[in-house]
Amino acid sequence: MNIRDRKLAPIWDKIQQGQRLTLADGLALYTTQDVIALGRMANEVQQAKSGDAVYFVLNQKIEHTNICVLSCKFCDFAAKKGDERAYEMTTEDVLAKLTPEIREVHITGGMPPDWPWERYLDLVRTIHHRLPEADVKAFTAVEIDFFHKKFRMSIEEVLRQLQAAGLKTMPGGGAEIFSERVRKLLFNQKIGAKGWFDVHSTAHRLGIPTNSTMLYGHVETLEERLIHMIKLRDAQDETGGFLTFIPLAFQPGETGIKPRNMFTSAIDDLKTIAVSRLMLDNFPHIKAYWVMLTEEVTSVALNFGADDIDGTVGGEKIAHDAGATSPTTIAKEKLIQMIRDAGKIPVERDVYYNPIHVYADNVIGKIPYLNSVPFHAHLEKQQFRLLPVVPRRMGVLAAQGELDAGLFSLMDFLRLEDVLEPLGWCIATRDQVKSVMLFSKEGWRDLEGKTIGITDDTATSVQLLRVLLEKKYHVHATFERLHAGVNDCSRFDAVLLIGDEALRHNKAGLDGFELVFDLASEWYEWQKLPFVFAVWAIRKALPEESRRDLAGLLERSLDACGDDFASIAGTHGRRIGLTEAETQEYLEGFNYKLGEREQEAIRVFRRFQAELAASGVGNGDSREG
Repeated sequence: MNIRDRKLAPIWDKIQQGQRLTLADGLALYTTQDVIALGRMANEVQQAKSGDAVYFVLNQKIEHTNICVLSCKFCDFAAKKGDERAYEMTTEDVLAKLTPEIREVHITGGMPPDWPWERYLDLVRTIHHRLPEADVKAFTAVEIDFFHKKFRMSIEEVLRQLQAAGLKTMPGGGAEIFSERVRKLLFNQKIGAKGWFDVHSTAHRLGIPTNSTMLYGHVETLEERLIHMIKLRDAQDETGGFLTFIPLAFQPGETGIKPRNMFTSAIDDLKTIAVSRLMLDNFPHIKAYWVMLTEEVTSVALNFGADDIDGTVGGEKIAHDAGATSPTTIAKEKLIQMIRDAGKIPVERDVYYNPIHVYADNVIGKIPYLNSVPFHAHLEKQQFRLLPVVPRRMGVLAAQGELDAGLFSLMDFLRLEDVLEPLGWCIATRDQVKSVMLFSKEGWRDLEGKTIGITDDTATSVQLLRVLLEKKYHVHATFERLHAGVNDCSRFDAVLLIGDEALRHNKAGLDGFELVFDLASEWYEWQKLPFVFAVWAIRKALPEESRRDLAGLLERSLDACGDDFASIAGTHGRRIGLTEAETQEYLEGFNYKLGEREQEAIRVFRRFQAELAASGVGNGDSREG
């Protein structure tokens, strides 16, 4: 890292040590003239989280009405009832804008004085029924608060009814900037920081993930921007429910707040993206919203810490009414090209950031958990590029022919044996694993007939759980798959978690679940064999040279790690709440070589799977999705 500004060097040291940045650190980042170093720092952090991936979604923006009871100074979109430019869309008008390939319907708009509650529910319900494959992301915290007051329901009840109608996630707008000074100046009729956080924390508790935003470039100070980020970071520590952070560049329009042609500068936009990536260490994604940044700045932002550019965004009016200069729609092919021009992997996603399609060659799937760090800590990518993806989704992409290699879940490797060749490396446990855990309200035998929530990440662990239940304990339970964001686990009798989330809760506990079972320990106690969770494999259709190259890269990476796991994985461990000693102990519990005992364990597990399949168990007895 070539850093010219001396103030940045100690900040970079803190980041590498996994230490959290302060307000003073943020000010140093914002005021530096060493913009290139700032961008590189943010890009390094983004690479650790998202590899070479940049996400986009095929989405449609619906702004159902511009009639609004509020009168915010910065808004050129809103109108009053009876105004010449006022409009209202019917549900049929909205449906006419939706096409079958859409994966996200994003609904925000004005707050009219006379719409009944059922009209909002009908809008969400009808979209959900018409396009069941699309996710409905609807209504900002300001709108939810408006419904709460207008219809005299609690915030929780408003959200529960919308959730029952088909709401999957919420956008992050309405916060603008968490400054009472600015709120009183520009939008004193809107809820402040407390109200915004009350809505989002309630949504997270109910299992509704949300986004978050920050409107910058108007009258706020740099300190107010950073305080906004720190408050979001603190809230994420408590709930873990935010999917992404979206800095929104202010569009001056005819507000009078700034001259119409005084947009934020490209440097300010890029700094804000980079600073947010460095400050928000617990946020999985940072979005460069091309609608407000322009295509050119967005492309550069993908090397300044951003790993998402939103999507096709057909029908957006709010930003463009305020003077945004970007085109109102960008076709899928143009998004893909924008990402490729930045040297990244275009990844089409759903609303939870599950990858749907990958538009690149020479892509390796990387399990984004602590247990796979030894494979990647010293990996020289050479001709390959890395896509962090959870095991179950890695199998989906491999089946579509969109991954060349990866550390595949055992179930996916067995399912795709005709097209995948093993490389001799794996993730196997000698006894306990500590990161494939069943958190339960009942003992094993008392789970008969109960419902178990299973994390969306898992492909193999859920099958191991089924084998243990059916073959070891002779218990039959129903499985229901959780989504990839925050979930309401309280309604389940037990919950299966894997990876970093399981490690975190194994140490801190999971509210309401007193019993904790390690599935690898249960298997070892029963079979006296290790359990193989994942196998490194490469597509058989690739040249032999590629196979040799990747096998050599993996071996050299493991050799470079040696036995000093704490130093190579300590930062990752600290991020999920483990000490260096705990990280070391955890990683020492794995065997990474696919040896004879591991092969024997696979054969035994395969036999159990065949017996369950022959008896019909797992076919039609679950709601796994």
